[in-house]
Amino acid sequence: MQQHDHQPLTDFIEYPHEQMLERANEFLTTSQRRHTIRSFSDRPVPKDIIQTCIKAAATAPSGANHQPWHFVAINSSDVKKQIREAAEKLERSFYEGRAGEEWLDALKPLGTDASKPYLEHAPWLIAVFSQKKGGLNTNDKNTNYYVHESVGIATGFLIQALHRAGLATLTHTPKPMSFLTDICGRDKDNERPYMLLIVGYPSDDATVPNHALVKKSLDEVATFI
Repeated sequence: MQQHDHQPLTDFIEYPHEQMLERANEFLTTSQRRHTIRSFSDRPVPKDIIQTCIKAAATAPSGANHQPWHFVAINSSDVKKQIREAAEKLERSFYEGRAGEEWLDALKPLGTDASKPYLEHAPWLIAVFSQKKGGLNTNDKNTNYYVHESVGIATGFLIQALHRAGLATLTHTPKPMSFLTDICGRDKDNERPYMLLIVGYPSDDATVPNHALVKKSLDEVATFI
């Protein structure tokens, strides 16, 4: 390796094989209980829970460690209403034909439509933004690398952190999402909306589509060579 500032790795924990497998299976079981839902309770979720989960997301690896992401956590009823109105306007055109027949057919088993009441009903929305330029310091204007990959990993961390904290989530990606930039007051020259997460407790009548419970087998998703 090239010369660089460094320090010893001191916080890695190695486990015996049996404990490794136990922990891996525990995480698998926890992950299998994570479900995308579309019916949320309006029960409040304390801000410190959301803050801690975002901190966990921000530990994700990123290109050159530039951390090219920004999370806007939205609890304001007024802002959530604005987001719902803008998103549903786009969704109506999507379901009225912009998506194309094949895409709409693929969505039918999930029961989705243009109505998105959870955007107002859930206690929190988290808008995830990617950044074209940045760096370790807030005011840096360096080129960011592997932005899409980096923000995708961080978003995955965030979803798992929220799930492990005891909350449910829904990923929402209306196209185009530029309205989020305006509503959230972000820099449209440097940032791009990546995803909107709906976060909260499931409602008492929350359901999971049978279609969403079908997961590919290990043989279908992995090859060992």
